[in-house]
Amino acid sequence: MPTLTPVTFQGQACHQLTLPSGDSVLVAEQGAHVLSWVAQGRERMFLSTANKWDSRSAIRGGVPVCWPQFNMRGTLPKHGFARNSTWHLVASELNADASQLTFEWRSSAETQTVWQQAFVVQLQVRVSAGSLQLSLHVNNTDIQPLNFTGALHTYLAVDDIDLADLQGLGGLEEWDAVADVHGMADDVLYFDGEFDRVYTASNKPLRLQDGQGSLLIEQSPTWANTVVWNPGEDKCAGLADMPRDGFAHMLCVEAAQVFDPVQVPAGGQWSGWQRLTVS
Repeated sequence: MPTLTPVTFQGQACHQLTLPSGDSVLVAEQGAHVLSWVAQGRERMFLSTANKWDSRSAIRGGVPVCWPQFNMRGTLPKHGFARNSTWHLVASELNADASQLTFEWRSSAETQTVWQQAFVVQLQVRVSAGSLQLSLHVNNTDIQPLNFTGALHTYLAVDDIDLADLQGLGGLEEWDAVADVHGMADDVLYFDGEFDRVYTASNKPLRLQDGQGSLLIEQSPTWANTVVWNPGEDKCAGLADMPRDGFAHMLCVEAAQVFDPVQVPAGGQWSGWQRLTVS
């Protein structure tokens, strides 16, 4: 049977789930942040070695939950404050084939000093052999509508970004945030220098190839966008929470809602997921 163990990693309270196959996932209570996903003997997540680990600063790497705001597109702190808040493990389902952890974060007097909205948000972390699915569930417990943008800001590990490519977005609308240019995506994306682009989400899986195999990346249609990001060598050098060569070993492929906020009516719910599968 799978094992679920409370552990401390870099001073952070975490939960480690390990399947009989040896696949495992490590989730911090700060932000319900997936720090590690090992599948078929390989670490699939990039995690910066330069993080502060002070329980206040955002964690660079893994899967930050950016909510209820994407980047600086609003009045809240960058990428919202879910990733800096404490979530609680409220349920676990342990089965040999697939296991799931559910983390929850609720509005409080503290959150309402920043954002006057009542909510309950859950992140379900589902692991099976060779696969990880993260499902975000937003419950509006307020009497007013809840509007949000955000992302599952997934940092995927690659051996060498120069040898990596991403397929599956060809022909979709693309906004290059570096050049501020709109266009259509190429069939295959390659990465040389800073890359920061927002795409209309595909209804088909994307394939990340990095020389050591490939990973399929899918997302629910409730996320309107896919974001692909790598800081490149020059920008990476200016990031205090990244090693200088960090850019060479990661690629963010995010299930996101960037431009048009999701509106959840009073008493309503919304769900969105991202699934990663070794192929």
